[in-house]
Amino acid sequence: MAPVPPTPIVTERLVLRPWIVEDADGLTAAITASVDHLRPWMPWAGAEPLGRTERVEIIQRFRAGWEAAEDFVIGIFLDGTPIGGTGLHPRVGPGGFEIGYWIHVDHLGRGYATEAVRAVVDAAFALDGIDRVEIHHDVANVASGRIPARLGFTRTEDRQRAPTAPNESGTECIWVLERG
Repeated sequence: MAPVPPTPIVTERLVLRPWIVEDADGLTAAITASVDHLRPWMPWAGAEPLGRTERVEIIQRFRAGWEAAEDFVIGIFLDGTPIGGTGLHPRVGPGGFEIGYWIHVDHLGRGYATEAVRAVVDAAFALDGIDRVEIHHDVANVASGRIPARLGFTRTEDRQRAPTAPNESGTECIWVLERG
């Protein structure tokens, strides 16, 4: 079981916290507006749009993962409105988290993803037993690669894997940032 990150995480402009059922409509609106931007890179976006019942079920799964300290899916909020998502995923082995992220298409290019990821990295390193965080993205997703580069991650490996979304090339970039 992974250690549980503190929440909410408050940055200069954003609040990051676990999704709750009351966020279902706002999350759906953000994804629906951004689906053409997300679908090429995010495998889960291929199932969109989802109805309210399905969205609530997903949020309940997110909450169950959080409460079991197994996976930490986090909403990104600007002035109380959902503008994206991130998360700390312990799928990279003991002592580490993988960070994922997406931002509403109307909020791109304003530094929100970088700000959110920086805050999530800080939260991860505040936990005992976490010595590294990783970001994985397809090499063709250049925009996603800018964030770890800005935040001081080191690109440690390019790994071949089967594409999981329409625009993926099949080459996954692995970025690592170690504690300290």
